[in-house]
Amino acid sequence: MLRMPTVEERKEEMKNWREDNSRRSDEVIEHWEDSIKDEVDNFGDEKWMVLEQVCVAAMDTYRPDVIDDTLSQLINKFGLGSLRVRRLCAMQHEMREEWSEALEILDTIIEQDEANSSARKRKVAIYRAQGDNSKAIQELTKYLKVFMSDQEAWQELSELYIMEQDYNKAAFCSEELLLHNPHNHLYHQRIADIKYTIGGFEQLEVAKQYYSQAVKLAPSNMRALYGLLLTTSQLAANPKCTQPKRKEYTKVAFWTSKQISGRYSNVGLSEKGGQLPVIEGLMSQLEISKTPVL
Repeated sequence: MLRMPTVEERKEEMKNWREDNSRRSDEVIEHWEDSIKDEVDNFGDEKWMVLEQVCVAAMDTYRPDVIDDTLSQLINKFGLGSLRVRRLCAMQHEMREEWSEALEILDTIIEQDEANSSARKRKVAIYRAQGDNSKAIQELTKYLKVFMSDQEAWQELSELYIMEQDYNKAAFCSEELLLHNPHNHLYHQRIADIKYTIGGFEQLEVAKQYYSQAVKLAPSNMRALYGLLLTTSQLAANPKCTQPKRKEYTKVAFWTSKQISGRYSNVGLSEKGGQLPVIEGLMSQLEISKTPVL
């Protein structure tokens, strides 16, 4: 028979989640209803952090009854003058899709504390929930002027620009990410994907460089391998490509095709030494058999 965790164990686990910035909303609500709710008054000053944590979890899981219980206690203790309490009130309006009320509260928070990052992020989340990408971009741009080292914000801004098909600005945001973490192969791959999407001989050459670096950092990155194969295939077939360059790109395409086919054969998804149909098609376009161009 499984032993039920004690109140102290549940309390400690919730504390660890707070310190790790891990929401774990379903588990938090489960702890709350199983025992924490009846013992929270004995937690001392930690009670208020627990109530805030449970309130946010209740919003994630749409539990209005738990929100009313926890938020009312926080309001009674700290009042609506508390920025954290007002942010929770804004999130409650956001949960109800009362966008204008939520934005109004968040604006008052930012007016009082311009460096309040959580309020600014909530505004971006509201605009995205409304499908207003232009306002989300505008707000996120303002945010990044203050918090320039926020990698998650740069990544979200890049995604928003991609949704708006503004690929040059999306590439710029991804390059900012790369400056923060130059050894992250996914950032190299992301820039390569954007450059490949823009198209054109010059952009494909840049995409090839980023795909190559992504493969160098993570040889098992299949997306980067496929990207490198497609990019070099298009470069080699481009009329602007010189003969020496065409030989170089063809060699890279051949090497990449071998890497991809080898990984499939290693897991039994293709015959050893054989090529996948999609790769055979690309190779036939470049007039490559099973031997590289010398």
